[in-house]
Amino acid sequence: MTLTKARIVESINEQVGLPKKDAAEAVEILLEIIKRTLESGEDVLISGFGKFCVKEKRARRGRNPATGEDMMLDKRRVVTFKCSSVLRKKVNHS
Repeated sequence: MTLTKARIVESINEQVGLPKKDAAEAVEILLEIIKRTLESGEDVLISGFGKFCVKEKRARRGRNPATGEDMMLDKRRVVTFKCSSVLRKKVNHS
């Protein structure tokens, strides 16, 4: 099952006792801070969890898979995630 914002809010409400409205606002603010930081090109490091990085992709030649036609793909920025060793160990039950 996928973890959604609604489930995060519900979990905060149950574990911390924060009203759902306040928990939802806190989650939204946190996500907005992360989005703005990544948009500006900065990385986001959350200790014990991982690091979100913005990578620059250069323009390159590509192919339309439907038609096989060659095309140029524009340069772009992508977000990557590298999990921390702590998270990796938890995921692998080590």
